Amino acid sequence: MSSVLYDVPGPKAIVRNRILGVLTILVVLAVVGFFVWRLADTGQFTAQKWSAFTYTNVWIEILKATGATLAAFAAAAVGALALGFLLAIGRLSDHRWVRWPFTAVIEVFRAIPVLVFMFLLYYGFPVIGIRMEPYWAVVIALVCYNGSVLAEVIRAGVESLPRGQAEAGYAIGLRKAGVMRLVLLPQAVRAMMPVIIAQLVVTLKDTALGFVITYPELLFYAKYIGAQPVVGSPIVPATIVVGIIYIALCLILSFVANLVEKRLRRSPRATQVAAAVQAPQQGGTDTELIVAQRGGSGI
Repeated sequence: MSSVLYDVPGPKAIVRNRILGVLTILVVLAVVGFFVWRLADTGQFTAQKWSAFTYTNVWIEILKATGATLAAFAAAAVGALALGFLLAIGRLSDHRWVRWPFTAVIEVFRAIPVLVFMFLLYYGFPVIGIRMEPYWAVVIALVCYNGSVLAEVIRAGVESLPRGQAEAGYAIGLRKAGVMRLVLLPQAVRAMMPVIIAQLVVTLKDTALGFVITYPELLFYAKYIGAQPVVGSPIVPATIVVGIIYIALCLILSFVANLVEKRLRRSPRATQVAAAVQAPQQGGTDTELIVAQRGGSGI
């Protein structure tokens, strides 16, 4: 028996898949067990290694480092989204003299690793007389890289929409800017929201690269704590604690972003605009779009 996408596995295939699943689980457990054993064998679970985290001042500094991480992420996320929309709109322009420069900027920013960008801003710019704080070097590097990636995500979302969406917008008298703002971009953002969320998570994690240019974020403080011989140089425990904090932050970010995505999908205004765009194909009028633009309150 066949379905559209794949063949339903038979009895032998089911048994084979179960065996492979069990073997995979056993391999993963073996690898995890090996690492846990090595950590225990090297004394990473001893009280001395974890004694640093019994001090209040240490947790206060961890909270400060977390705040620095979130501050860099918040600025970088807002900047990357704004830059992403700007570059995507330029990339989608019908004019080559506009499209080509934006395309070049996107490709250059995407090609430069974030760490290289940070090095250039923090260590390279002072050579030409431009000094920059670590915070701004981290934020600008993250904005440039992630903004260019988000630009391609948004562009792909717009181009994946049926051509009839734009044509319907033009049919009711919208110009290109109106079609892009009211019709294409909202649908593209909703369609590509999972990818946008994933890129924002990458942005959050990439703030850890700031420790290389002395930005006092979580990894920087973990390295500092791990180098203190007074508390047994707990580099592994410090890394574990910081890793757990990063996991928690990423989960919270994903949860909030998913709530926003669900809210956008249920937005009455988005539904009204989409319905109004379809109106020309179904004998509707321009009044429906006007009402949708005003939030459904009528004229």
